[in-house]
Amino acid sequence: MADHFWLSDAQWAVIEPHIPKVYTGKRRVDDRRVISGIVHRLREGCRWRALPEVYGPYTTVFNRYNRWSKRGLWQRILTALSEAADPPVTAMIDSSSVKAHRSASGGKGGLCLVAAITLWTK
Repeated sequence: MADHFWLSDAQWAVIEPHIPKVYTGKRRVDDRRVISGIVHRLREGCRWRALPEVYGPYTTVFNRYNRWSKRGLWQRILTALSEAADPPVTAMIDSSSVKAHRSASGGKGGLCLVAAITLWTK
């Protein structure tokens, strides 16, 4: 269980106000657990099916990630996290382990959600 990612109380306090409060259909599972599962999956790079069971059914985690991506919720959460955190003292990238596709240059710059959360959780 030590290698599973869980949002801290401080992180959850920043994210929670941005979570949609409209509940339709079945009773909703714990948002904190699902978001922790999404961050775990993005940090580890595993397939959705390989997500540990402690985060709930992988289909629930994937569907929540997919729906919220289409609504732009992750951009709002990223903005809130970046405004709530102090800038990192040191940030390094090892070029021997980060491969870029030949067409990777020229893309829009900026932090991705995984990089922002990773920097914020250190």
